[in-house]
Amino acid sequence: MKHRLLTSLAFAATAMLSAAMPVHAAQTLRNLITVEGVRENPLVGYGMVVGLAGSGDTTQVKFASQSVINMLKQFGVKMPDGTDAKSKNVAAVMVSAVFPPGYRRGQAIDITVSSLGDAKSLRGGTLLLTPLKAADNETYALAQGNVVVGGFAAGGKSGSSVTVNTPTAGRIPNGAIIEREIATDFATKPSVRLSLRHPHFQTATNIVDSINRQFGQIATTTDGTSVEVVAPENPTQRVAFMAKLQSLPIEVGDETPKVVFNSRTGTVVIAEGLRVRPAAVTHGSLKVTIEESTKVSQPNALSQGGTTQASAQSQVSVDQNAAQTFKWPGGARLQTIIDTINSLGATPDDIMAILQALDQAGAIEGELVVI
Repeated sequence: MKHRLLTSLAFAATAMLSAAMPVHAAQTLRNLITVEGVRENPLVGYGMVVGLAGSGDTTQVKFASQSVINMLKQFGVKMPDGTDAKSKNVAAVMVSAVFPPGYRRGQAIDITVSSLGDAKSLRGGTLLLTPLKAADNETYALAQGNVVVGGFAAGGKSGSSVTVNTPTAGRIPNGAIIEREIATDFATKPSVRLSLRHPHFQTATNIVDSINRQFGQIATTTDGTSVEVVAPENPTQRVAFMAKLQSLPIEVGDETPKVVFNSRTGTVVIAEGLRVRPAAVTHGSLKVTIEESTKVSQPNALSQGGTTQASAQSQVSVDQNAAQTFKWPGGARLQTIIDTINSLGATPDDIMAILQALDQAGAIEGELVVI
C-alpha cells in the first residue's frame, strides 16, 4: 500500500506540473546555467566534539583516544606512554561545509558535523576549533560552536532503546569563519562562460539568439554545453550586466522524455511527453503459499513407556490470478498509460516490469532511468 501511494503521488505530481507549465514554456536563464568562476567549493575537516553526556566514542575507537592525547599535549598536559584517554564525553567527527562563491575573509558559513566513531549521540556537544580544508589541502575556514542535533536516542538497562532521526549528525549555523579567500577570474577575463545545467543543442542556440537580440552580437557557442558572452571590463558594469543577463526568458529545447525508477522506494515517475507505440501486454501473477504447523501426539494415560511425539506438517497452495491482456494505441500519452496501469491495480514492481519489457520491445519513445 505504501509503495502504491508513493507511485500515485508521483503520477499526480507529474500530471499537475505538466498542466501548470506547458512543455515549451520559457524559463529564466539563471535556472538553466551556471557561470564559470562563480561556483561553490566543498570544505572538510577532522575535529572533536566534547561535553557529551556519556554518549561519545567508546575505547574501541582508538583514533578518538589518540586525538584527545594529542590535543592535551598541545596544552602542556602529557599523559604516560601507552595509556588511553578513556572519556565517553568525547566524539571524533568529520566537519563538512560549502564555500559559497565570492565570500570574503571574516564571513560566516554553516557547517555539518558527523560522527566518525561509535558515538551514540552528539546532542549537547561542542565542536572544538577545527580547520576546514579544500582539495588543495589549504585551510580556508575555522569551525567551532555548539552542535544542533535534530534526533535523539534513549535506552534502558534492559537493553531496549529508541532512536528518532539521526542523533549522530548535526549542524552549527554560522559555525565557521572564512580565513582565506578563493580567487576567481570572473572579473578579469574578457568573456563570461555560461555552462548549461543540462546540455542541449537547441537550448544553447536559443540562449545565443536571445542574448544577441537583447545586447547585440556578443554571444557565441561551439557546442551544446556552454555559451561564451563578451562582458564589460568594468567590474561594476559586469555585475549589473550579469544581473540583466540572468533575467532573460529562454525557450528550452525539447528533452527526451524519461521514466525514472527508484528501486529502493518503489517510486515510478513518468515524464510528460512519453509515448508508446502499438503494443499488447499480458499481465498476471502467481502466488505460492506455504503454511507450516506442528502436530503433537501424546500417549494414553495408562500406557507404559509412551512418549509425546511431534511431527511437522506442511501445506502448499498455489493461487494463479487470471492474466490480463491490454493494448495501448499508437502514440498513447502519459494519461493513457496511467489510466491503463491503474485500472489493473498494478504495484510499482509490476509497473517497472511492464515498462522495462516495453522498452526492450522498442515500444517506448523515451529513456528509462533506474536510480
